[in-house]
This record gives sequence, C-alpha cells and structure tokens, in this order.
Amino acid sequence: MDDRANRTLTLTRVIAAPPAKVWRCWTDPALLPRWFGPAGYSCTTKSIDLRQGGQWVFDMNGPDGTVWPNRHRYRLMRPMDRIEYMMDDGEGSGDPAEIVVMLAPEGQGTRQDYVMTFPTEAMKKGAESFGAVELGQTTMAKLAALAEAL
Repeated sequence: MDDRANRTLTLTRVIAAPPAKVWRCWTDPALLPRWFGPAGYSCTTKSIDLRQGGQWVFDMNGPDGTVWPNRHRYRLMRPMDRIEYMMDDGEGSGDPAEIVVMLAPEGQGTRQDYVMTFPTEAMKKGAESFGAVELGQTTMAKLAALAEAL
C-alpha cells in the first residue's frame, strides 16, 4: 500500500498576479530569497542556480536567531506551470522531501499549489507540529505580496 497521501501536505493560494509574475518570483535569484520562508524569517544564500539541474543552497534564519541549513535541488522547471525540487539540509542529511509547485491561471490571478511529500509519515507529523501549514501560509503571503507588487 502506498502511504504517499499520509506523507503529503498541500498548501494552496490564489495570488492576484498573472503566472508570469509568480514564476519570476520563483526563478529570479534576486527575488526568491526576498520572499521564501515564513513571516519573520530570512534567507542567506550560499549559492543559487535556479534551473533544472541546478540548486539553491541557503540558510533559513529564524526570528530567534536559529539557523537551518537548506538545499533545493531542481529536477523540473516547466515555465509558468510547474517546479519540482528535492529539499533537504545538505549532503548526508538523509532522504529529502519532494516538493511540487503548480501554477495555473485563475481569473486575473494565479492559483499556486505547493505540495510537500515527506520521506516518512513521522516527518510530516513533525513538520505539522512545528507549524508547517501555518508558517507555509505566511510564506505564500510573502510571495503574493511580492508578485502583486511587480
């Protein structure tokens, strides 16, 4: 039996900006670090190559000073439509989470579905208990604010 559904979290938001602007926020190395991460968090980029086969290595800096290493390895970049990447905290960190970002026109804006599939159900539950859904919604609000201002 596939337990994928038990390991997956999906966050959805309709952004009042066309897909091209949302796509730009995901793929412009000057923009992505500005919005990625929950409200009150910031990113310190170590290297960034936002293309299929590329990766973004950065630290997520929490409001209390906690630093979380992050690495996104991009497997698919289909313009204005879909991004797929593996997310972990660097070499030797264990199995990564799989992330799929889907963009679709909706009215005058863009519907974004952000789908996180964790390696285990326990990791998903840990993320939920940390506030992944609520914090993820603040991240999507930051993305929406930037895309809508472009």
